[in-house]
Amino acid sequence: MSWEPKIIAFLCNWCSYAGADLAGVSRLRYPPSIRVVRVPCSSRVSPAMILDALKSGADGVLVSGCHPGDCHYLTGNLYARRRFYLLKKLLEFVGLDPERVQFAWVSASEGDVFAKVVTEVTDRIKALGPNTKFRKVLRVEGKS
Repeated sequence: MSWEPKIIAFLCNWCSYAGADLAGVSRLRYPPSIRVVRVPCSSRVSPAMILDALKSGADGVLVSGCHPGDCHYLTGNLYARRRFYLLKKLLEFVGLDPERVQFAWVSASEGDVFAKVVTEVTDRIKALGPNTKFRKVLRVEGKS
């Protein structure tokens, strides 16, 4: 039995989620390792949400939104891009591999790009192995 990573994917409602839908309708193949969370905009994904996903047991996180300049909310993805850059630096500072968090821009008409991104992210996370550094450990009473 081989290990398969658990990847939480925060997808923008207007572009990336529609791109994922197009990939599914087009029957494009990609690894089933992602769990999709639909968000109104990539700028709504806070660093706390990403850290919570990793702490709760995810091996990796993918945040995907509209291409810069094409945001439904005009500048949301530009704010997100700046926030993601700083988050990568924070992850590096605290000793968590920044490669566990990936960002991609996928439009609604790019189902093939979405499938490619998911495949690449899954391969990167597989190469890193399971997330053991930041995962919350539950202790059972009487056992340590």
